[in-house]
Amino acid sequence: MVSKQFRIHGYVQGVGFRYYISQKAKMLGIKGFVRNETDGTVLIEATAHNPKAMNMFAEYLKQGPALARVSKVDEFDIPQQDFTNFEIR
Repeated sequence: MVSKQFRIHGYVQGVGFRYYISQKAKMLGIKGFVRNETDGTVLIEATAHNPKAMNMFAEYLKQGPALARVSKVDEFDIPQQDFTNFEIR
């Protein structure tokens, strides 16, 4: 199991980014949350049973939905989290 925190920079709020990521997480079996931050970034904490799924998820974060413009993705390993689903906060 692997748990990560991601901070997404760029034009990522108001473009459906959280919904897009929520759908990708559910498709990959990833649990956690996504939320907009007051500084204009998007914060994600995610846990996957399969490291390969987490790698695929990270690639989706770099792209985002069609209207988003991702300029940078910060990725951090975090202690294992016990999420039961993936939610938009």
